[in-house]
Amino acid sequence: MSRSEPQAPGGARFLNRLHAWAAARARPATAFTSQPEPRSVGAFARGRQMLAGNFLFAGQLVEAPKTSIWDIVPPDDAFEDEVHGFAWLDDLAAVGDQKARLAAQEWTWDWMARYGRGRGPGWQPDLAGRRLIRWIHHALFLLRARDSAASEAFFLSLGRQTIYLSRRWKAARPGLPRFEALTGLIYAGLALRGMEGHVDPARRALEREAKAQIDAQGGLPTRNPEELLEVFTLLTWAALALEEAEIEIGPEHRAAIERIAPTLRTLRHADGSLARFHGGGRGQEGRLDQALAASGISHAQPDGLAMGFARLSTGRTSVVVDASPPPTGRASLSAHASTLAFELTSGRRPVVVNCGSGRSFGPEWRRAGRATPSHSTLCLDGLSSGRLSHRKGLRGEELEDAPKTVPVRLTHASDGIRFQGGHDGWVQTHGLTHARTLELTFDGRAIAGEDMLLCLDDRDKKRFDRAMDAHKLEGIPYQIRFHLHPEIEAHLDMGGTAVSLALKSGEVWVFRHDGRQEMTLEPSVFLERNRLKPRSTLQIVLSGRAVEYASRIRWSFAKAQDTPVSVRDLSREEEDPVLLSDLT
Repeated sequence: MSRSEPQAPGGARFLNRLHAWAAARARPATAFTSQPEPRSVGAFARGRQMLAGNFLFAGQLVEAPKTSIWDIVPPDDAFEDEVHGFAWLDDLAAVGDQKARLAAQEWTWDWMARYGRGRGPGWQPDLAGRRLIRWIHHALFLLRARDSAASEAFFLSLGRQTIYLSRRWKAARPGLPRFEALTGLIYAGLALRGMEGHVDPARRALEREAKAQIDAQGGLPTRNPEELLEVFTLLTWAALALEEAEIEIGPEHRAAIERIAPTLRTLRHADGSLARFHGGGRGQEGRLDQALAASGISHAQPDGLAMGFARLSTGRTSVVVDASPPPTGRASLSAHASTLAFELTSGRRPVVVNCGSGRSFGPEWRRAGRATPSHSTLCLDGLSSGRLSHRKGLRGEELEDAPKTVPVRLTHASDGIRFQGGHDGWVQTHGLTHARTLELTFDGRAIAGEDMLLCLDDRDKKRFDRAMDAHKLEGIPYQIRFHLHPEIEAHLDMGGTAVSLALKSGEVWVFRHDGRQEMTLEPSVFLERNRLKPRSTLQIVLSGRAVEYASRIRWSFAKAQDTPVSVRDLSREEEDPVLLSDLT
């Protein structure tokens, strides 16, 4: 969580500071009783860049060679929160040499000196939980070659943060922030002498939170796949730490892990990344595989539906579709108007994508990323299928007037798998229901699509007639967009009637349509959190006008005939998204 997200009101922030100050006056015991095995994995490239003075957090870069991380003026609150959460310790530990260790030690003890007594930023329950986990994970790395006075200060700070967290974890926002706070408290209670009494209350609270937040489908109210992965990782870490201490894991804790694991497998593309919906990205490299392996659960959801998403997968091809109404209320503060949008991946290569969350690039990009035109679906009359609305006293914008009825069905077609779905996002304004059918062949070499705009009853027809009058009977404009991954080389082909898509693996896909709409290849963007700026890419756009009570648009993606069934894909996109080219 960052302060770009909804945060506690002023009274809660005051109480955070008050309890941080009170905890700083305590003199807890200063030693480990046990230490959970480090499980958080960082990125070598990010660690090297930090050591070179390139500090990239929350999409903001500060270049400050030979400067303490605490002497940097943070460009925004999200940057500051990430720094105080100490997840960057994972990256320095991934480098692991003496220079990285000395930097980690200097910055950690400098934090104790500046903020350890409850002063300054960083005293939020979720950040304290995140910080405790990293300090305990990397304690051997941090304490190596330190004298007894430094070690005593380290353990004293751990104990004080634990006391603070035991008093303030309830102030963390339900969902991921509270899971971070409780997992940090469990870690500290298990590891630190004199803190054992915090384990059982935190364990029971984690059970209650898991029961309340993880639904029967193994999903979160936010429907954010990456957030679900982070929650799953924390639940898994907590479970392993409890097992190592020979403490029984509660039934609701275990049941939540068992529900989430199949859901994450359903939300994973053929390349191992997560589908990018509702503010979530592809997930940290290796995090999903590590968490799934630790859970010991190997099956996916049996019906192909999970957390409101449908997955079609055959051969080396996967398709993930947003197949439910978007989140509502507070859970919708990062929700996207993406109903019936899909992503397509072939082997290790994303082909059709959504633009993604633009949160790290500022409020305007964030709003743009949430709109329907930023997704691979149909957009009617330039309007998103949901509306962003700001309520007084709430930091952020909720998604309102979004689809409420989204019937879907997954069946077998004659030569593959068929998805059928619809939504009522434009019924009130235009009388039109959007219906989408996707068919993926059994060999994974082709996907056929059909989009329809329909008036389902007489009342809808009257609304459609009024909308037609507003457009002077010229028809209601629509666009169907297919955003392409930046690694795709796309060219208009066959006299402008098709688009050829060349993947770095050597595969070639061809897009065609029924010829009734105008087809263009237009600029688009790909929004990645750890990039300094949006990446330019392309989108295929089919444009037309709805002039009758029923409109049908057919299109397809298919591998070129000379593309082999299997491709030896050795070329890899840079695993860590922070590329040196971004820093020049």
